[in-house]
Amino acid sequence: MYTSTKDLVEALETQGRLIRIKEEVDPYLEMAYIQRRVYAQKAGAVLFENVKGSKFPCVSNLFGSIEQTEAIFQGRCETVKELLSYKADKEKAQGLMKKPWKIIPLLKEALYTLPKKIKNAPVMECEAKLSELPQIVCWEKDGGAFVTLPQVYSEGVHKPGPMNSNLGMYRIQLSGESYEKDSEIGLHYQIHRGIGVHHEAHRKVKKPFRVAIFVGGPPSMTFSAVMPLPEGLPEVVFSGLLQGRRWRYSKYKEWTVAAEADFCILGTVDENDLKAEGPFGDHLGYYSLVHELPYMKVEKVFHRKDAIWPFTVVGRPPQEDTSFGDVIHQLTGDVLPSELPGLRELNAVDEAGVHPLLLATAEDRYLPYCDDGEPYELHTIAHAILGKGQLSLAKYLFLLGDGDEKAPHVHDYEKFFKYALERLDFSRDLHFHTCTTMDTLDYSGTELNKGSKLVLIACGKRKRALAKKIPELFKSPFDGQAHMVMDGVVSLDIGNWESREKAREEGEVLSNELKVGEGIALIILTEEAEFCAQSIENFLWLTFTRSDPAADIYGLRSRYLDKHWSCDAPMIIDARVKKHHAPVLEEDPSIAKRADEILAKYLR
Repeated sequence: MYTSTKDLVEALETQGRLIRIKEEVDPYLEMAYIQRRVYAQKAGAVLFENVKGSKFPCVSNLFGSIEQTEAIFQGRCETVKELLSYKADKEKAQGLMKKPWKIIPLLKEALYTLPKKIKNAPVMECEAKLSELPQIVCWEKDGGAFVTLPQVYSEGVHKPGPMNSNLGMYRIQLSGESYEKDSEIGLHYQIHRGIGVHHEAHRKVKKPFRVAIFVGGPPSMTFSAVMPLPEGLPEVVFSGLLQGRRWRYSKYKEWTVAAEADFCILGTVDENDLKAEGPFGDHLGYYSLVHELPYMKVEKVFHRKDAIWPFTVVGRPPQEDTSFGDVIHQLTGDVLPSELPGLRELNAVDEAGVHPLLLATAEDRYLPYCDDGEPYELHTIAHAILGKGQLSLAKYLFLLGDGDEKAPHVHDYEKFFKYALERLDFSRDLHFHTCTTMDTLDYSGTELNKGSKLVLIACGKRKRALAKKIPELFKSPFDGQAHMVMDGVVSLDIGNWESREKAREEGEVLSNELKVGEGIALIILTEEAEFCAQSIENFLWLTFTRSDPAADIYGLRSRYLDKHWSCDAPMIIDARVKKHHAPVLEEDPSIAKRADEILAKYLR
């Protein structure tokens, strides 16, 4: 087991999973560029020994693949998966009562979940200033340096302590025009996050909201900070279980401190004070823009004697955080279906930025009584999915039930969409949720955190055969090229988006004048039709990150009946870049040239 980043780095080097870069590297864009290339080439972790402007070495890509992540936890992933299987499989859990001797190993595992208080915390051996920490800037338009693998710790106001704590990965802005040097940092947390519950509770009773930010330490802490645990189950408990060792903590005044972290930043968030935070190149592949958000007044910055600063880089998927999602799915993939009867599989699609697109399959158990090919219980399951934690932030949910064929797996994208588009009844199976919440990082709506959702439910017999090429009859009332994306899906170039009013006019024209031909079920409007058609990954990213369902969906001969919107095939999604969208992340060619020169010495 690893109790510091140094331990982990040394182990990865022994295993041949580490690159050491000895020459000086600039934390402004160069380190981030190198990280992206190392991840893409599956080359293991990369240690930057000489970081310009900082005395601390940095390491990235610690979790660069499923295999590397599982190796880091030394078999504990399988142990955790086995324990979670008792929650997912009721018969297996009931079997323990018949074989009580099997409970003894589980009791031993349970001991690891209890936090342990210690007196001498390695993390408090040394002190530093904020400006002495690595000032890593990942994208050119970022508003300053950010902590990209923070573990942000807070406690409840009424029952403080580790057993009533939240540990989340909320980005931290270390520098920028808004913040006083060495005394203030930005704290960005999105809606539906545990820290928000703690912040509001402190605000109501007008008590200081003390927050601790940990960086590094046992890798189980970093992983636990992104783990979607049930509300009320502290991440530090899961960290102990994943590490196979109780989570160690100490106290500094009224702050709880992760004793074995590499770095610790302690401070207080005022009741209502906000400052401008951002921009930041985020995991959807766009910048998060500047918004007024909470900030922290820093009291202390501690670090270990041998501290190493771990970081990651986010951007258009896949990136290192993809591995987090993959491992989380391996650990918990069976748990959610056990909590939602009828649900078979669920995939928050990483290629589309996670929250914009959910794909799911389920069993409609009402069908023996209503065997007419219509969805019944599937509606209930769809609402249950959207009512489950962070899944509530989903923008598009495609839910498939079995029909004349079994619904395909949610990770087989082409088969999944083919099955859906063959069976969707566009007059019945589209269900919009308007004026609702949206992921904070999604700018396809016109206001922060606000937008719409669309649930598409497909089952029963095949209703149409999908075209494999653009029909000869196909003709758009607008000039522009059309490209075949996949069976039944066409990307169509109709020029740049000008305004919402103009887009509505164009949608009306398409609804009445588009000539389609046989077998086209979905049309994507874009100024990058060829790019959209180049790969399934491009289609998923462009279509579902650049559209707000209620505002951007049209269809052939669209109409309303009893408040229900419907159309004939094809449905049309306007996935053009809008003026209210955030900018796309782009690399600086001059930085890329120098970074490639450095990396060429280490990658063969």
